[in-house]
Amino acid sequence: MGTSYQIRSAYRDEWNDAMALAWRTFLKFEADVYTPEGVKNFENFITDPTLHRMFVMGAYQMFVALDGEKIVGMVTLRNNAHISLLFVEETYHRRGIGRALIRYLSEYLLSEVQADRVTVNSSPYGVGFYHKLGFRDLSPEEQRDGITYTPMEFVL
Repeated sequence: MGTSYQIRSAYRDEWNDAMALAWRTFLKFEADVYTPEGVKNFENFITDPTLHRMFVMGAYQMFVALDGEKIVGMVTLRNNAHISLLFVEETYHRRGIGRALIRYLSEYLLSEVQADRVTVNSSPYGVGFYHKLGFRDLSPEEQRDGITYTPMEFVL
């Protein structure tokens, strides 16, 4: 590895860059297995002004991984213990950034939220990644609003 990445809570002015990273990565690795409705619903989700307002108010947590000043990964948390988004810039895949984001998030959940588990609705692309980290399927793959996902959980 060699390179270390800083992981911290996102600053307010980093929202647009983080969501742009999510959109780019979604289009490259996930959009092809979603229906057009699912792609539109994902775009609507990450551009929702209410979601941004919740982030600004501290009700929607986002953590970022940085290589210097550049955001190279991001993870968001809703309802205290549900991973809503997790994306790593394509050129940074397989460098441990996703794993580091999950580790940071887990420590946050244990210390700040007193949660004992975290859930995620994994995209088909992310299932193998989550399994490697110890997440287990809660039910078979589902599809809602054109979005395909597998409900999973990880006991902290």
